[in-house]
Amino acid sequence: MVLSTIILVFNLVAFASVHSLMASLSFKRLIVRVLGSWSDILYLPVYSLIAMLTISPLVYLLYKKPGRLLYKIPSPWSWLMVGGQVIASIASPKALLDGSHRFKIHSQLAGPNAPKATPLNIRGIYRWVRDPFLLSALIMMLLTPLMTVNRLIIYFLTAIYLYLGSLHWESRLVSQFGDEYREYQKRVNRLIPQFETLIKMRLMFEKYK
Repeated sequence: MVLSTIILVFNLVAFASVHSLMASLSFKRLIVRVLGSWSDILYLPVYSLIAMLTISPLVYLLYKKPGRLLYKIPSPWSWLMVGGQVIASIASPKALLDGSHRFKIHSQLAGPNAPKATPLNIRGIYRWVRDPFLLSALIMMLLTPLMTVNRLIIYFLTAIYLYLGSLHWESRLVSQFGDEYREYQKRVNRLIPQFETLIKMRLMFEKYK
């Protein structure tokens, strides 16, 4: 079991290394030099595809070598947890659509006062939380109805990596949008919607009943 855990951790480190390299500004500058105006169009789908391909071995190995069982939630509670995971999984593609302007390479490299800079334009899920990707991942991990040793270790290390990545990503957003993003940080929490935001969400849902 120890060997399988080591192999899983190695795969996670390999994925994190590739993921971090491709998300770095130096790599994006290289992409801009190579692809020019096509970089904004091609980077995100290619980046997402490579991320899926590099994490696939980890998912497969975790499925084949789950390790010792820690707990298993019985039905119907397990189905409720899976339903929560499905709902949480919708947050990531929704965040990509709502914040597509954040991921444009030229805007990321330009800075807040440059000619190619874009406004922050808070919309959709970003009105409630600053990092819906981190929130979605944490919910999906916490709502896992069947937990094993290897899965718990990988989840723990993944949560640390995602949280550190969130801090780094926000520092980049501050560089990209300047004071506009600093003011946004004061209004909206990273993961948990503020009380006033929850009231607005409830009123909005009641409006469309």
